[in-house]
Amino acid sequence: MKLCYQVATPDVEIAPSVTAFQGNLEHTFGRLAAIGYNGIELMTLDPGKLDWDKIKKTAENNGLIVPLVCTGEIFGQLGISFCDPEESVRKAAVKRVKEIIDFASFLGANINIGRVRGQYRENVPKDQTYEWALTAFREISSYAGPKNVMIALETVTIMQTNFINTLEEACRVVDDVNHPSFRIMMDVFHMNLEERNIFDSIWKYKNYNIHVHLADNNRRYPGHCGMDFRKIINSFWECGYEGAFCTEIFQIPDQEQAAKGAIKYLSPIFADIYGCKER
Repeated sequence: MKLCYQVATPDVEIAPSVTAFQGNLEHTFGRLAAIGYNGIELMTLDPGKLDWDKIKKTAENNGLIVPLVCTGEIFGQLGISFCDPEESVRKAAVKRVKEIIDFASFLGANINIGRVRGQYRENVPKDQTYEWALTAFREISSYAGPKNVMIALETVTIMQTNFINTLEEACRVVDDVNHPSFRIMMDVFHMNLEERNIFDSIWKYKNYNIHVHLADNNRRYPGHCGMDFRKIINSFWECGYEGAFCTEIFQIPDQEQAAKGAIKYLSPIFADIYGCKER
């Protein structure tokens, strides 16, 4: 088990809405390692603008793993998706995700699929939207498989998209895609809003899950509001999850304090549950 913090690469435009540590990567990696994190999840927009060797070496020099590369800003900042009515836009979204798969493969990481999947639109039949999504999911899965990259479909609250909001819906998509490289990830912030019972859902869909995002129910750092993270993390431990946990949070009051606040709250919980208990 590794505790990671999300980091925006320099190609991502700096903005308050970005749920990641932002700025110079040498400074960022050094600070997060010094604070106590085991790894980093990279939020990337255009890997062609990045120095892959430098990023990999900087992470290694700071003892940080990179379990996943996040694709959220492909939609957030470029506005392109797999389900856009324009074929050229759909192709551009797939092309950019393939570039991120190449980057992830170089780092030994997986990727996620969040808002880049797209959404239902009033002027497009839902069946057509679903077929566009399946076509894209299958194409990127076939591309990722030989590169040893897993793809984690992330459920997102209906307040951000109307397509694939619950774990039941996501796992149905995984079954329809039917490719070993295509799985899901669990984000407890979204689950808190969309699942009837977070703990039951962790157990029910555990065999589909390859990654976890942590945020409190106000999207600030864990321990800042009302979610029962001890019970949540214990549920992941009990169902046998040994992968990475990564914060995906607003950088409030600022990124330094958010990073410190999250690890101060989470470290004792992980030490008690993953560090001391026997299965």
